[in-house]
Amino acid sequence: MIEISNAELSVMQVLWQRQPLSANDVVTALGNDKDWHEKTVKTLLNRLVAKGALGFDKDGRAYLYYPLVAQQDYQLEQSRSFVERLFAGRVAPLVAGFASQNKLNADDVQQLKQLIANWEQEQKND
Repeated sequence: MIEISNAELSVMQVLWQRQPLSANDVVTALGNDKDWHEKTVKTLLNRLVAKGALGFDKDGRAYLYYPLVAQQDYQLEQSRSFVERLFAGRVAPLVAGFASQNKLNADDVQQLKQLIANWEQEQKND
């Protein structure tokens, strides 16, 4: 999977929400959260293109950028990598840590129960 820095991830998140966008549109979208100069954003866009995370089409004098990496694919790979590095590939200690710190709410617990029930059903069907 492509390595994306935190700054580059901010740009990707904008483009995962709306695409394609010009560099100026990305600057505007980031303007609310980041105090980055236009040149900084263009540098990040160019890095992401070089890494193969973004593609672009030329529209007159402007370049319109779009993601080549799906958000869900990126999140899944990063989640796997995180769990593997910090928890030796085991999810239970991660969830237990959140539970012990009272970081899970009732909705989280319900979603986890549903995921487990779905997994158990799939195991029976296999």
